[in-house]
Amino acid sequence: MQTRPPATDRLPTGLPGFDEILGGGFERDRSYLVEGKPGTGKTTLALQFLLEGVRRGERGLYITLSETRDELNAVAASHGWDLGDLQLFELVPAEANLDPGHVQTLIHPSEVELGETTRAIFDVIDAQKPTRVVFDSLSEMRLLAQNSLRYRRQILALKQFFAGRHITVMLLDDLSSEPNDLQLHSIAHGVVRLEQLPAEYGSERRRLRVVKMRGVAYQGGYHDFTIETGGIIVYPRLQAGTRGDQADGEPLSSGVAELDQLVGGGLDRGTSTLIIGPSGVGKSTLALCYALSAVAQGEKAVLYAFDEGIATLLKRARGLGMPLDQHIAAGRIRIEAINPAELSPGEFVALVRRDVEGEGCCCVVIDTLNGYLNAMPEEKFLLLQMHELLSYLSQQGVVTMLVLAQHGLLGSMHTPLDVSYLSDTVLLLRYFESGGAVHQALSVMKRRSGPHERTIREYRLDASGIRVGPPLTGFQGVLSGIPSLVETDQPLLQPKE
Repeated sequence: MQTRPPATDRLPTGLPGFDEILGGGFERDRSYLVEGKPGTGKTTLALQFLLEGVRRGERGLYITLSETRDELNAVAASHGWDLGDLQLFELVPAEANLDPGHVQTLIHPSEVELGETTRAIFDVIDAQKPTRVVFDSLSEMRLLAQNSLRYRRQILALKQFFAGRHITVMLLDDLSSEPNDLQLHSIAHGVVRLEQLPAEYGSERRRLRVVKMRGVAYQGGYHDFTIETGGIIVYPRLQAGTRGDQADGEPLSSGVAELDQLVGGGLDRGTSTLIIGPSGVGKSTLALCYALSAVAQGEKAVLYAFDEGIATLLKRARGLGMPLDQHIAAGRIRIEAINPAELSPGEFVALVRRDVEGEGCCCVVIDTLNGYLNAMPEEKFLLLQMHELLSYLSQQGVVTMLVLAQHGLLGSMHTPLDVSYLSDTVLLLRYFESGGAVHQALSVMKRRSGPHERTIREYRLDASGIRVGPPLTGFQGVLSGIPSLVETDQPLLQPKE
């Protein structure tokens, strides 16, 4: 008889991120149900679970009633896995059972097949003495049982058989039963559901949810996951409340004296700043200015580009005299090109956590929220996730820059979503017309962490970088885009040679 491990000992699943959701892994010697429609990743998850056991010196057994050995080997080969150390037991109906001359007349064939199948399972487990077992799938057992009563009794018998042998069992189910059939949920110690969501554009999204887990504190809700070459990667839902306290530090200067004066001395650590304005007004450049300033102070920064290509961004930085190339080469700043059609929200959060916790980035730029919105199914979910993300970054002491493009150029403008209430600081950029030329204006509309200048200043981009002029006291109506001249001697910034 095998020695029973301590009750506090958890069984790692082998899925990156999944053990974090479970608080360390599965409890040993229990039966778990993994359910999901075909194509959601049940087989990949099960093989990954068994191979993790093999890696730890445990014996694993895959009992299949639905997939052949060749099909399982094909799945493993697609991930670069070797199933040589894994026991595969293929249960398929004998050819004699398909011969009309061997059909039973007094006893229903399903009764014979169910009993033979169960005995074969018991025999192979007693012979192999595995620590981890995957049973694929319960839909075949359901068909053999013919009715719910026999099916439930058979599952209970399997559970009792496994429990006496200190085996951790994973039961796979393809949800082919009635939608309200919860018999398996009541029998299993834990239930995990896998889902695949088709998108109107782009790749499908996959997510999982721990439906129940007896006696274990787990992280509820939906968690995104992907199937990559090498297996499943789970991205735990971000819970900012479980993180550390907010860090303190000197405010982050922009490197432009007039801009620092406008925002009240700089951006405080652990705060988020929303840069909002029409297309082309200079929002991304303003965010990049703060990122480069952080790098100049010996810190690291990361920019997530949802809309603009990296080559275009680098070319624009060169034209403004910003040394972005040399900082990227030195590893002080990193640019991640994000394709929102191929990225789930959970994957993006995982990227941010990797850069903040793993790489030590103290300045994060999200450019733009319009592109980030496309990665979310509905706007309300974006706001909830953005709240968690900003809370997490605040507790990490990160200066976060959010870029949001408004619809329109002059006059009334439309914003695709309102995140101003989530941001600690709001910088508003506007075009305005004067003397037959188009100018830009910058103002601070909000700053939670302290006082700020309540003026409107001219904002200009040229070969010397960002320039901020004196307050526009000679104009009225600048924010509307069509100001009226109040003083005739109001100076405006002129381009440098």
